Amino acid sequence: MDNSILNPGDTLGIIGSSTNGAGLVIAARNAGINVGVYGDNENTETMELADFRVVGALNDQHRLQGFAERCDMVTYESETVDATVINFLAAHTKVPQGAEALEITQDRSLERAFFSQLNLNVAPSATIVSLDDVYQAIGSIGYPSILKPIQKGLGQNRQLEIKTQSDIVKAADLLDWGTYLLESLIPYEKELSVFVAKSATSTEFFPTVENRYRQHQLLASIVPAQVDQAVNDEMKRITKQISDNLSYTGILEVAFFLTKSGNLYVKRIVPTMHAAGYVFERATNISMAEQHLRAIAGLPLMPVKQLMPVVAVYFTPAQESGIRTQWQIKTNWFFNFYHHTRLQADHVPVAGHVLVEAASVKEALDQIDDTNIWHFNGAPATDESAADD
Repeated sequence: MDNSILNPGDTLGIIGSSTNGAGLVIAARNAGINVGVYGDNENTETMELADFRVVGALNDQHRLQGFAERCDMVTYESETVDATVINFLAAHTKVPQGAEALEITQDRSLERAFFSQLNLNVAPSATIVSLDDVYQAIGSIGYPSILKPIQKGLGQNRQLEIKTQSDIVKAADLLDWGTYLLESLIPYEKELSVFVAKSATSTEFFPTVENRYRQHQLLASIVPAQVDQAVNDEMKRITKQISDNLSYTGILEVAFFLTKSGNLYVKRIVPTMHAAGYVFERATNISMAEQHLRAIAGLPLMPVKQLMPVVAVYFTPAQESGIRTQWQIKTNWFFNFYHHTRLQADHVPVAGHVLVEAASVKEALDQIDDTNIWHFNGAPATDESAADD
């Protein structure tokens, strides 16, 4: 039997415990695969669904090794898992995703170097180690711009938007923490994502997603994205180029900014599943989690087919009363209530998501807007996009 393939009866280990992991547990168990979960919080849906769970710090090598040795294969389901953890686990079991993609994408300087190597269009940026660097770089970067730590995942309280020269002095305290990246804020019209599944032998693309944010929180994901075919083709070409140059197996997301004039900028890479892909649960013939499982398990990838227009909207605990009203009356809405709320940027709780099917994207958006729960139809397509952390 091929030991590179994960078969029914084998055990898949999952590192992390976000809602991404919950979908992956369900997909694996439906395939007859046992699932273990390792994380630092036992009060998550992913932990509750697992066949066995290990609660421990991600730097506890003794526990990590014991967990790895119980698993035939391990996958990470969050981009925040440290690459050093994955390298350690790979010494004790199979980790098809590998650590290279995490190493590149968790460090903004390495990610920029990777983009530069591929000659991709990105927002102008400069490395910053002192306040003088900001004053010198702002002439070429321009206003508005944003100052971000080189290391991702430190939160938006470690970032600074610079709109005028008087804002620069505010960076002094931030720069005590270490090296930063000063990046131009692109005046974009739409934020788009291309998800690709990559196995050892093939790739499969999901339909392009349009994402809408408010105050850095993901508000809605729309399939199909309303973009010209030439733009769509170019995003897929770039995503394929990125995928081909990364040693990686599984689901990969590449996010883009599209300006009013039609220019595309690569925003970031997410080398794992992401909430923007939940829309595929109804929009396509295979979910993000199921395709990720097929890729890492060494199985043939499912050819992806779009079924119908779907809009995914994400709701907070404060919106649950309105959501429950829609639960009682909507026949084309599909509800996902998380057993435990998860946190988006700035620690805003998310209680679940709704998938709205309709004959067109406009019809779905109109239905959502008519409920007065979200209020985003007719507003700018993107508003304060989530930071890439």
